[in-house]
Amino acid sequence: MLNISGLDQGIVIDHIQAGGAMKIYEYLNLEKMDCQVAIIKNAKSNKMGKKDIIKIEGPLDIDLNVLGVLDHNITINIIKNNKIVGKHTLELPETVTNIIKCKNPRCITSIEQELPHRFKLTDKKNRIYRCVYCESKFKGN
Repeated sequence: MLNISGLDQGIVIDHIQAGGAMKIYEYLNLEKMDCQVAIIKNAKSNKMGKKDIIKIEGPLDIDLNVLGVLDHNITINIIKNNKIVGKHTLELPETVTNIIKCKNPRCITSIEQELPHRFKLTDKKNRIYRCVYCESKFKGN
């Protein structure tokens, strides 16, 4: 039986598409933070079949809405004193920088390596972002 202790204070990133936890870990730069992180892969889920979960101990000051770009099913639970005190469904940000990368080999970001990868939300319903430089499309999960 897998046993991961509860959180006194922190967040739980839940309903991550199975196999997606490491990508989110990297996007949030959690390896650079001095906090306990538990990654649960392929947990059973009634809603999704299988899911990944990330538990992060301690106060966090990061914008989690960018995760909606990667996976729109994600929910965030805010934990204080071992209790869920808030649940958030992610909103899609209007613009994102250096979260997703332009795949167009002709894009200026492919040539000018130091340029930030910037995308704007062009179709909220279908979760479509377009590169601000070349208009290449990125569709989130």
